Amino acid sequence: MKLSIVIVNYNVTRLLKNCLQSIQKYLIDTPYEVIVVDNASTDSSWRQLMDEFTRFRFIASESNEGFARANNKAIRKADGEYLLILNPDTELEGFYMQDILDFADSKADFGCLGVRMHDAAGNFLPESKRSVPDMINSFEKLFVGFRKNETKSYYRNDIGEYENAEVEVITGAFMLIRKEVYEQVGGLDEAYFMYGEDIDLCYTLLQKGYRNYYYGQASILHHKGESTVKDEVYLNRFYGAMQIFIHKYYKTSKPMQYSFLKAGLRLRHTIEKIKLK
Repeated sequence: MKLSIVIVNYNVTRLLKNCLQSIQKYLIDTPYEVIVVDNASTDSSWRQLMDEFTRFRFIASESNEGFARANNKAIRKADGEYLLILNPDTELEGFYMQDILDFADSKADFGCLGVRMHDAAGNFLPESKRSVPDMINSFEKLFVGFRKNETKSYYRNDIGEYENAEVEVITGAFMLIRKEVYEQVGGLDEAYFMYGEDIDLCYTLLQKGYRNYYYGQASILHHKGESTVKDEVYLNRFYGAMQIFIHKYYKTSKPMQYSFLKAGLRLRHTIEKIKLK
């Protein structure tokens, strides 16, 4: 088995169905399997997909265990040489998977790979290619926002969206990694319930001497935001994940950055909570 595709679903049956249909349509030359984990959705309609996609494996969790834990559960059952962690709110858009796998096979010390993402309106999603958070680029991200220029910042604006290039961080919406490497570095850190675990894994790979890649010659549709309710729970999980990351990697080794980022995250979290009221 060359490829195991792992998808964690939570209350997005319509989007999940589109995602699975795109896999069936475009993966015709690569031996693959699909494992779907439902994270205790309150909407049970996902079960109807089991009759339509009989080749795929479905796992029902008794409780919502979070993104990292659910992926790790499925990956323990995966047989593929490569893993593709894929969001249910994404859709493949071409017969490019074998080209991506060939690209990965050609790279020594291959860590992980992400592709170009765009939303339903066709807008490029800059989180497709990112840097590891530091004082400067985090300030820009938290308080300035996305600036479309050609400088290296939190979003790798110095790399064209259709280029293939080495980067530090790609997104967990589409993350290709060898299973052997995934297991070697410990997989997704289950301290994260949701958000941040992709940055953590990418950073861990870099620390272990692996190289991460952005593959801009392939694109996916990402229905960004349609599967997420932007409420206080979301804010707590998002900013809480960033606090986990900086505490894990910066508190001891980079205390100045840690203090700056901690204060910045708290301020931004407070601002966003005020906006909800």
